[in-house]
Amino acid sequence: MSTPSEAGHDRSEPGLSAVVDERRQLINLAYRLLGSLAEAEDAVQETYTRWYAMSRQQRDAIESPGAWLTTVASRICLDVLGSARARRERYVGAWIPEPLPDRTEWFSGRSAGGSAEPADPADRITLDESVNMAFLVVLESMTPAERVAFILHDVFRYPFAEVAEIVGRTPAACRQLASSARRRVHAARTPVVPAAGQAGLVRDFKQAWEAKDIKALVGLLDPDAMMTADGGGLVGTVLRPVVGSARIAEYLIHISDKAPGLTLLERTVNGRPGLVAQHSGTTVTVAAFSLAGNRITRIWAVRNPEKLRTWTEHAQED
Repeated sequence: MSTPSEAGHDRSEPGLSAVVDERRQLINLAYRLLGSLAEAEDAVQETYTRWYAMSRQQRDAIESPGAWLTTVASRICLDVLGSARARRERYVGAWIPEPLPDRTEWFSGRSAGGSAEPADPADRITLDESVNMAFLVVLESMTPAERVAFILHDVFRYPFAEVAEIVGRTPAACRQLASSARRRVHAARTPVVPAAGQAGLVRDFKQAWEAKDIKALVGLLDPDAMMTADGGGLVGTVLRPVVGSARIAEYLIHISDKAPGLTLLERTVNGRPGLVAQHSGTTVTVAAFSLAGNRITRIWAVRNPEKLRTWTEHAQED
C-alpha cells in the first residue's frame, strides 16, 4: 500500500518522516471512520505508540511507513467501531458525530503560532463532502466493516486488495461491503444546494429565530423536517427527534425564551453553512443543516459539551 505523501521521505529515520508526513492523512482517515475527533486522536496516538514500540531495526525493515501506519490506524478504528456500537446503545439520547469548525473563520487564515503543522487535530481535517454531517450520519448506519471498506476505497481510493488486508476479508467481500455502503449513501442523498443558496437559507433561518418569527421559521422548514439533538446526558435537550416544521419552530422559540441573551453566529460546520449558539461567550450548541430546494430538511444540534471543546477553544482564542 502506498500513499502520495511518501515521496521525498528521509529514509535515514522513517519513523520521524512518517510522523511529519502521515499524521494529517491518518487524522483525516480516523475522523471519517469514527465520527469523533477525540476518538480519532486516540486512534492515531495509539498507532504511533505501536510504531515507536518497535525497535529501530524493525522500523527500518518496513518498506512503506505510511502504508504500515494506515493499516494499523484502520484496524484500530475497526476495533473502536465495534465497541462504539455497544457504547452508543447506552448513550443518553441521540448520538451525532462531532462537528468540525472551519479554522479560517476563527483566525482569518492565520495558522496557530505560525507553525508548519497545526496544533489542533481539527485543523488537519480536510473539509470536503465526505465530512458533511448528513454523510457522517449515514455512515453511522453502516456496520464497522462496511464503513471501513467504503471509506478506504471510495473516499481514500485504496484498491480492494489492500482494503482486504486491513479488514481481514477477501477483496470480493470488501467489494460487496463497499457496494452495500454506497447504496445507503445514494439512498440518503438529496439534490445539492449551491453554497450561496445554503448560506442564504441558513442566514434567513437565523434571523427568523432571533426575531422569534414562528411563521417565517415554518416557511423555511420542510413540512416533514426533523431536528435531532445530542446532549449526551450532560445538558438538557430533547431525547427524541422533533418532527414537523411547526413543532420545530415552536421548540426553537421555547429555547430562546428559556435562554435570553443567546447569540447566534453563522459558521461553517463540517464544510457547510451552519449556526453556532453562544451564551455568555460560551459555545452551547453547534447546528448543522441538510437542505433540499429552498427548505431545510434536517437539523442536527450538538449540545454535548465534550463534543464542543474545539469550538470553545477556537472561540476563546479568536
